Amino acid sequence: MYYKKELGENGEDIAYKFLKSKGYSIINRNYKCKIGEIDIIALDESKNELEIVFVEVKTRVSQTYGFPAEAVDKNKARHIFKVAEFYLMMNKIEDIACRFDVIEILTDRPNIAYIHHVENAFDKSFTLTK
Repeated sequence: MYYKKELGENGEDIAYKFLKSKGYSIINRNYKCKIGEIDIIALDESKNELEIVFVEVKTRVSQTYGFPAEAVDKNKARHIFKVAEFYLMMNKIEDIACRFDVIEILTDRPNIAYIHHVENAFDKSFTLTK
């Protein structure tokens, strides 16, 4: 059985490896600033244009309280968006497409996991797309 911190760290490791296997370039893990944190910041070069992807990782051991991605409500989405804005401003990044993804992971033991990648999980209006 996992402890909450260990579960979260394991989920982020799984998400990191998953994104790398899909060809994403990882810019930052656990980006922290005065406003808050974003689990993973990556570049997706698979489409016609380069996109910066801000990824929230949600890990659970069961669906007792719903799917992990359901934990990203409007308030959480708004918070992630504000941190992303701060990141872009501090790094003087302009004119690059951005999107907000959620990777949900269900796992009850190391190295065995269900992974669901929700691309464009929410937009600037904080409307959840899932």
